Amino acid sequence: MPMPTEERVSQLVAELVERRGLDLEGVAISAAGSAQAKVKVIVDSDGSPDLDAVAELSNEISQALDDAGDFGETAYLLEITTPGIDRPLTHLRHWQRAQGRKVKIVMAPGAESPEGKSTFEARVGVATDSDIALVLGGKRKPHRVTVPLADIQSAVVQVEFNPPGAAELELAGGVAPGRPQPGAQEVSEESDTAAASLTEGIVE
Repeated sequence: MPMPTEERVSQLVAELVERRGLDLEGVAISAAGSAQAKVKVIVDSDGSPDLDAVAELSNEISQALDDAGDFGETAYLLEITTPGIDRPLTHLRHWQRAQGRKVKIVMAPGAESPEGKSTFEARVGVATDSDIALVLGGKRKPHRVTVPLADIQSAVVQVEFNPPGAAELELAGGVAPGRPQPGAQEVSEESDTAAASLTEGIVE
């Protein structure tokens, strides 16, 4: 029996994820050998997802997939996880949750760049439906500019090993509530969250 598509699984789990106050960020299905598949459901929220809620969600999704019967007799491994720290920013909520973080930005072709070059790094400030405030200049000469979101082709959060300057973080409006502070502890904190949010189960 063929595997269900990622779109099909997204349709099956979207309402369950929403009920838990989480956002469905993606579904990935991969074959883990001829007899087993791996189903990864990526969720996120404004704050750190509650681990108990994630565990309960895992049980609900597993039951929903079983009831749908799309996998037939194929065993699968279900994984509920959160986005990695270096996730791309593709929706307004991503920009809002990345406030205070450093990002690598690529401007759209023909768009005017505040740095005079199409690719540059900046710290994320306050986002609106149409614009994003960016803090340029790093610790030495921090200053804030506003760029239309439509002018940005791509943006990816960067891992930081040193905390930002107080002035640049202030210009950014601080860090989004419920998110770890950027800097030396960032990698370990994000890794712990992702690992703790992981729930696995094999269904045959």
